[in-house]
Amino acid sequence: MNLNTTLEDRKVGTKLRIEEFLSAGKSFFASSSFQTHSLPMLHVLGQLAPQMPVYFIQTGFHFPETLRFRDEVAEAFNLKVINIESQVPKIQQRNSQGNFYFTSDPDYCCFLNKTQPMQPLLDRYDVWINGVRADQNANRKSLNEIEQTPQGGLRYHPMLDWTKQEIWRYINENDLPRHPLDAQGYVSIGCEPCTVKPSVGDERQGRWLGQSKTECGLHTELISK
Repeated sequence: MNLNTTLEDRKVGTKLRIEEFLSAGKSFFASSSFQTHSLPMLHVLGQLAPQMPVYFIQTGFHFPETLRFRDEVAEAFNLKVINIESQVPKIQQRNSQGNFYFTSDPDYCCFLNKTQPMQPLLDRYDVWINGVRADQNANRKSLNEIEQTPQGGLRYHPMLDWTKQEIWRYINENDLPRHPLDAQGYVSIGCEPCTVKPSVGDERQGRWLGQSKTECGLHTELISK
């Protein structure tokens, strides 16, 4: 099977899943960090379910370039993008030295600004669609295409078996836009204080550099295993 057929088959598989959710009367939403490698999923889903809400977690620490790119992609793909954010004011997100928690307890910072804001959506919707891929790290490699959330709903991972090469093939073939920080050497782009340009290693090596942390919690805490 050649690569073109593989990509087309993957799109058909996603279409069948979306149709399955619709026929079962399930409500669903997607979330995205609006990086370049996020775009194939958004491009496919935008064609299959144009009214589906796409949630963006506005942590307050994103690169300005990410926010502009989010808006450009939302307009280009005609996406219904909704921002969610922490209910804890930033003034209360500081340690005893007065520094933001990302300087001393990044896990707690991620909980306040990413995991906790996502939890109400998992109570409201039946299915959460997100773009994790098995080739991104060991944790994501252990996931299945369909998983359960702690709230009893479903997680659907349509991109799980896509490789990095397939992601970029789809981007090039469909002339999708690029996050402006790609050109500066960034590969995995999260919050600005916790993202650096990677030297070697997997594509998420530039996140939380020098720490054992590899996930923000969305794909470890909001999943039933």
